[in-house]
Amino acid sequence: MVTRTDERENVDTPQGLAFAMTAYLLWGFLPLYMKLASHMPALEVVAHRVIWSVPIAGLVLVVLRRTSDLVSALRNPRTLAMGCLTAALITINWGVYVWSITNDRALDAALGYYINPLFSIALASLLLKERLTRLQWVAVALAGAAVLVLWIDAGTLPWAALALTVSWGFYAFFKKSLPVGPNQGFLLEVMILTFPAIGYLLWLAAQGQGHFIKSLDDTMLLLGCGIVTAVPLLFYANGAKLLRLSTIGIMQYIAPTMIFLIAVFVFDEPFGGARIIAFPMIWAALVVYSIPMIRDLRAARR
Repeated sequence: MVTRTDERENVDTPQGLAFAMTAYLLWGFLPLYMKLASHMPALEVVAHRVIWSVPIAGLVLVVLRRTSDLVSALRNPRTLAMGCLTAALITINWGVYVWSITNDRALDAALGYYINPLFSIALASLLLKERLTRLQWVAVALAGAAVLVLWIDAGTLPWAALALTVSWGFYAFFKKSLPVGPNQGFLLEVMILTFPAIGYLLWLAAQGQGHFIKSLDDTMLLLGCGIVTAVPLLFYANGAKLLRLSTIGIMQYIAPTMIFLIAVFVFDEPFGGARIIAFPMIWAALVVYSIPMIRDLRAARR
């Protein structure tokens, strides 16, 4: 017998599509918000993303009446240790992302999130011994070749893109081992990060370099970092539970595509030379990677 829960996990629901689409659109427009913080250090922005995410995520748990799960997690040393690991990885990801946007490297951010699904399947092959299909190997090889093109052209690896790919890939990998729900897990992570974040901001203020409370515009911008951080993640976490994995796999290209378009047409970042070769290679890799998922979606509809 198939339970109602199983059915919800194996079909796409309108509510799930709405949640996930909202999350990806918010992530897609996020560079426009972060660009406003270009005059502030990336770490300061990340610290405020952490601190102001706590009340939002906490309010969600109170409304859902799931605070007891968080209390249990805080009492479990293994869960706390895993939470510290995922918190460290998401901090790296946020820091590199903010730095990329505020230093005119939004195309690197788009590249990193384009490569991420291909890195994840390579990670599954290496760590979980999952066998990749021929199409998946082709996709990974194309992505690797694209990075090589950028490396040869610039003389250095596109470190920002690779840092985003690796940090998010390992974050997603270890997040699966976190024995709490997605909402509880997110709150656990930002709570763990709150004390280092407050410590850094106090040190910054003591040096006279902090931007909080110095002007109304900067204060409102930093306060808003909690909203633009927590809301998309919470939408995504709840949407993913109501969609097929293949559907999420296809939808994850929405955000990097929007970041790419904003970088080229709004931020006016140069798109030529090696990039005009590498990005089509990445897009071709994603098409190859998506073929099995599209087949799964068609089969499910039948």
